[in-house]
Amino acid sequence: MQRDQYLEYIGNLHIHTLYSDGGGTVEDVVKAARNVGLDFIILNDHSYLTKLHREDEGYHKGVLVLVGSEIGYRFHHYLAFNIKRQVDDKNLSPQGVIDKVNRQGGFGFLAHPFEKGMPFLDNGKAYTWNDWSVKGYTGICIWNFTSRWKENVKTLWHGIFHLLFKKYTLKGPSKKTLGTWDELCLKRNVAAIGGSDAHASSVKIGFLRVKPLSYDYLLGTINTHILTHSPITGDKKTDKAIIYDSLIRGSCFVAHDGLYPAKGFRFYFQTDKGKKIIGMGGEDKFSPGVISVRLPAYCFIKIIKDGDVFSQSYGNQLSKRIYDKGVYRAEVYKKASLFGWRPWIFSNPLYLR
Repeated sequence: MQRDQYLEYIGNLHIHTLYSDGGGTVEDVVKAARNVGLDFIILNDHSYLTKLHREDEGYHKGVLVLVGSEIGYRFHHYLAFNIKRQVDDKNLSPQGVIDKVNRQGGFGFLAHPFEKGMPFLDNGKAYTWNDWSVKGYTGICIWNFTSRWKENVKTLWHGIFHLLFKKYTLKGPSKKTLGTWDELCLKRNVAAIGGSDAHASSVKIGFLRVKPLSYDYLLGTINTHILTHSPITGDKKTDKAIIYDSLIRGSCFVAHDGLYPAKGFRFYFQTDKGKKIIGMGGEDKFSPGVISVRLPAYCFIKIIKDGDVFSQSYGNQLSKRIYDKGVYRAEVYKKASLFGWRPWIFSNPLYLR
C-alpha cells in the first residue's frame, strides 16, 4: 500500500463545554470546528457523561462529534474514549480508573502528564500524572495547547504578549514528556495524541472580563491527524470505529495547524526486501530499508531513534537508509519570521523491533 493511498482526516481532541467548565455549548464548538475545516471533534468534559451528553454524539452540520470524558480530580487526569458510563475516580486509584474504562470496551490517554500550570492566576497549580506504575492505557497526550500556553503567563504583561503572539510563542511538547514517551515506547507501543484542551473560558482581570482563548482559535491549533485506508462514510457508527481504531494504533500525527496547515505530512518505512510499507504506529520485524519524511512545506526535520537524534535536515523531505532495529519517530519545525524555528509536527513512531 503506497503512502499516497492514505486518507487523512483532521480532528481536535480534548474539548470542554458547558456540561463541565467550558464556556460554550456543543453547537458553539461545532461552529468553530466548521470554521477551521475539521472533520471531527472529541468532547472530554470533566467527569460528565450522561444520556443527554451521549445524544450529542453524531454528525452536526458535517462535523462528527464524539463524546468521551476527562476523568480525574486533583491529579491523574485520564482522557477516556468509547465509554458508555461515567467512571467516578473519587475512590479509585489511577490503575482502577484505567481498568474500569477498559472493562467498558473503552480506551484512554494520560492527559498533560507534566504540565506546570499558570504562575499568574493560579499560582502554578498543575494537574500532573504521578503514578507511572499504571498499565493498560493506550497512550499519552504529548502536546496540549492550553497547558503549554499557560506556562508562559507569569505576569499580566506576559499574558498580553503571549496572547498577541500565541501562534508563534507556543512551546512544543516538553523534553520530559517526550523523554518519558520514548522510554515507554522501547517497551511497548504507546500511541500519542495532541489536543487543544479548549475551554473558551472568561477571565476577570480587574473590572474587565475577557475570553483569551476562544473555540474559534483553539480548534485550529493542536490537532490530531488520523491516517486510514478506510474512507469516512457519513455514518456515525462506522466513522467512529475508523477514528478510534486509528487513535488506538497510533496511525496519526500531532500538528500545530495554527502555525501552518500540516495536511499531507507522511512518515513511513519501506523495506528493501518485498518493498513493504510500514506507516506511523506500525510494527514489524526489522529488515534493512529506507525511512522517509514528506512534508507540505520547507522545514527543519529530525528523525529520532530510541530517544536520540538519528538524522536531521532542512527541506520538505528526508530519506535515510537504516540498518538497525529501533523505535523511530519524526519531529518537524517550521520557521516563523522573528521567532525562528517553531515546533510544528510530531509523528507517532515506527516500531522496527
